[in-house]
Amino acid sequence: MSSSLPPPASRLQENRKAIFLDRDGTLNHQVVRDGKPYPPARLEDFRLFDDVPAACRELHGAGYALIVATNQPDVGRGDQKQAVVESMHARLRELVPEIERVEVCYAPGKGVAHAEDYRRKPEPGMLLDAARDLGLDLARSWIVGDRWRDIDCGKRAGVRTVFIDFGYAEELRAAPDFTVKSFAAAARIILAQP
Repeated sequence: MSSSLPPPASRLQENRKAIFLDRDGTLNHQVVRDGKPYPPARLEDFRLFDDVPAACRELHGAGYALIVATNQPDVGRGDQKQAVVESMHARLRELVPEIERVEVCYAPGKGVAHAEDYRRKPEPGMLLDAARDLGLDLARSWIVGDRWRDIDCGKRAGVRTVFIDFGYAEELRAAPDFTVKSFAAAARIILAQP
């Protein structure tokens, strides 16, 4: 489910390059318990990493469409209200107006079948849907994320991958193209590539 509409066809440019951004642990502070990351539970707890707004401005200025692609399974499991997640996305778009679109998957996972399973990372559906709707060239695009699902999703969609390594108690399944320690470092790598 996308939380913004695509631009009218008359404004749409084909074959644009994009950066798909995971949300929790990439753009905003995650909550880490027992070595595993979780999203913030309340809007008051939703805080961007300090380097995110400036890095997003630079990436956008370099011609990248910025698309958030986030799993929010707690909504599908009934542990989080969709309105709270949407309020976080509204805040995110206020703080980083360069974000063109927010793709969200509420499928619960954990073996529970859901109509949106094709969009739940590591599946590439959110990236493929955004590429189709916005005229994005996946071969010229990237994904930045902090979990194995982000990297696997990127590999399946055919985009280059940057992994932000927080040392979680989980292992990667596919090797990322680049590994960094911060969003600003991810942006520097992307901006340095041809």
